[in-house]
Amino acid sequence: MKTLCSAWVLVAFAAASAAQSAQPPASAPPKPQVKQQKKPVTIPVQRAAVPRKRTAPRPRAAAPNPQLVAQAREQVNAKVEAGISANALENHSALVPFFEQLYQHQHGTLSGPLHILHYGDSHTAADEWTGELRTRFQQMFGDGGSGYSLAGRPWNSYRRGDLKSGSTSKWYTDGLLGRTGDGMYGLGGISMSTAAAHESVYLIADGENFELFYLQQPGGGALDIYDNGNLLERIATDGETEPRYFHYQAEPGTHRLEAETVDAAPVRVFGWTAEKSSGVTYENFGINGAEASIMLSWNEAVLRANMAHRNPALVILAYGTNEAGHANWNIENYREMFAQLVARMRDNAPTATILVAGPLDRGMRLRQRGWVTLDGVDKIIEAQKQVCAALGCVFWDQRASMGGKGSIHQWVQAGMAQADRVHLTGPGYHTMGDALFRDVMEQYDRFVKAREALAASGTSGKVSPGAALTAPR
Repeated sequence: MKTLCSAWVLVAFAAASAAQSAQPPASAPPKPQVKQQKKPVTIPVQRAAVPRKRTAPRPRAAAPNPQLVAQAREQVNAKVEAGISANALENHSALVPFFEQLYQHQHGTLSGPLHILHYGDSHTAADEWTGELRTRFQQMFGDGGSGYSLAGRPWNSYRRGDLKSGSTSKWYTDGLLGRTGDGMYGLGGISMSTAAAHESVYLIADGENFELFYLQQPGGGALDIYDNGNLLERIATDGETEPRYFHYQAEPGTHRLEAETVDAAPVRVFGWTAEKSSGVTYENFGINGAEASIMLSWNEAVLRANMAHRNPALVILAYGTNEAGHANWNIENYREMFAQLVARMRDNAPTATILVAGPLDRGMRLRQRGWVTLDGVDKIIEAQKQVCAALGCVFWDQRASMGGKGSIHQWVQAGMAQADRVHLTGPGYHTMGDALFRDVMEQYDRFVKAREALAASGTSGKVSPGAALTAPR
């Protein structure tokens, strides 16, 4: 029995050893299995259907009543006429240098076109207000051509009513609001730059004397100049940094001037001029959103050289709308900045008359009160008046001319101002252009009468014609 038990033990031991040798080595034990938990099943709760709330469509603005529009426009025109009768110009005697040039030009003793430069913000850039002034001056004193215009198409809405211009796609516009550059933007505060070959800017305008204002710079590329598709000249822009000019004398008529880059080198252009043999040019330098202080960021040497080359008879500064909405300006710091600007313009154009056109009336929409009149216009007008009185500039109170503080609301009703209560419509801008021209011409008529009376009496050396402008009417 003992032997039988031992045999069974040996058999069992052999079987266990065989099973152990069939298992994997101890160095690689099998990975323990992890039991995966089942995700709970979410049973959607059945809810009663809720009907979608429909938003009522916004009611369309009622069409303006033609009778009310006509009545409002009649009242606006009456106020403008009253403003013209009162003449919103201050410091009239400062107009004498401009009037003397106008008079000599009108009587043939001053040759060549007379240049008026008008700087400003979006009111100026629209070329409605300035377009009306251009038309009126040229009707009375002759069409001197389009004068200076910005090169190419510096922004999509850039326009001049008296010419056509454009550019290819690889130009960079510098000088616009919010773009910080080196300030070398030329006469109009805007430049166009490229470093690509075969990029062009063009101008289509009437005239016989044409110029391209451009920047000479180290490593500058070459430009081919064309007239109506015919190559005129290849000009180099490589050299010491300074503004330069290409002049072209043409047959009177309509010309398509084009400047095309030759190679892949930096080129910067400022603008074109197109002139006739005599008359007046009225040149628009408006930048959307601009404040007067933007001009202080322009390179002084380039601007001075361009203004001396242009030799304006009248410089108009028309800023203030955008500043009126900013709390950082008060009478003191705005007066200081504006005086610096006027002094700079006086240095750059010592023979020119400077006329400051104050801001229009402006509204502002408040959540609780609706449309109100923007009081910030008050401080801008007051600061500009003080600077003009101190530095001998003409001031035109544009807000007074349009009817005074709060008048913008009636202008909207009359269809002469836009719904934003900042900008005017085409008819509104033309009305203000007419008002400024008539105010200036009223003073010019008085100047002419005084000048001719003094010349006839032989006392021109004893009494100045400017005295007639300051005497009560």
